[in-house]
Amino acid sequence: MIQTERALQQVLQWGRSLTGFADEHAVEAVRGGQYILQSIHLSLREISARTGRDPQDETLIVAFYRELALLFWLDDCNDLGLIAPGQLAAVEQALGQGAPCALPGFEGCAVLRASLAALAYDCRDYAQLLDDTRCYCAALRAEHAQAAGAERWSYTEYLHNGIDSIAYANVLCCLSLLWGLDMATLRARPAFRQVLRLISAIGRLQNDLHGRDKDRSAGEAYNAAILLLQRYPAMPVVEFLNDELAGLTRVLDRVMAKERFPAPWGALIEAMAAIRAQYYQTSTSRYRVDAAGG
Repeated sequence: MIQTERALQQVLQWGRSLTGFADEHAVEAVRGGQYILQSIHLSLREISARTGRDPQDETLIVAFYRELALLFWLDDCNDLGLIAPGQLAAVEQALGQGAPCALPGFEGCAVLRASLAALAYDCRDYAQLLDDTRCYCAALRAEHAQAAGAERWSYTEYLHNGIDSIAYANVLCCLSLLWGLDMATLRARPAFRQVLRLISAIGRLQNDLHGRDKDRSAGEAYNAAILLLQRYPAMPVVEFLNDELAGLTRVLDRVMAKERFPAPWGALIEAMAAIRAQYYQTSTSRYRVDAAGG
């Protein structure tokens, strides 16, 4: 696999064409992307005879890392106001349509979308990635609007939006696009759509539990633990959310055992479910309240 520093420099070089892009976005993308790719490396090797896609192909790997960095950057554009609202609206439209951004300072958006369109093993994955990006951007806008409004969401409303704002659909679709994982065909199966929602819900709650201290310190209200405490101050929210996670995980395990999706989906879903322990704990800048600069 491509060396970490070499990959990081390529993501940083691309990111410099995006206003507000920070080193952190590239560092976290490479860290998280490496974890995912290492988790499914053997499965990708097994299917490479069919797809012709090398798991160690530098072009594919860097494209994947750049897509992850884009998601981190978009998240912070909403949460931290890295760019003006009008700029963000133009960026979201361009990314969701696969078209160049009309404003200067965002050339990297068109570069990444053009590269993914050219690299797509199945053109259906590229069309789905655009749709997933639109859903992700809409969820980020909704959480920002909700935080500024007078009425707080219920837990159900929060989790419904959080399934999109965790962006796991984007991550998995990008993997499928680059390495021929046939996600477009699998999406036609109700059980696979159920798995996608379950793993996204698990990811949302894991993210919130791990980041609750940092979110609380920053005055961030878009967090399941914080939202529940605001509504029910005496509620043992950590215990409740851990119970929710355990239940969601059991349901996911039952569906996966029954359906037995083709490689590398078993290993990939397992990796995404374990990300709280395997990725968040090693993040030095984004999720820890004691992180430098945090």
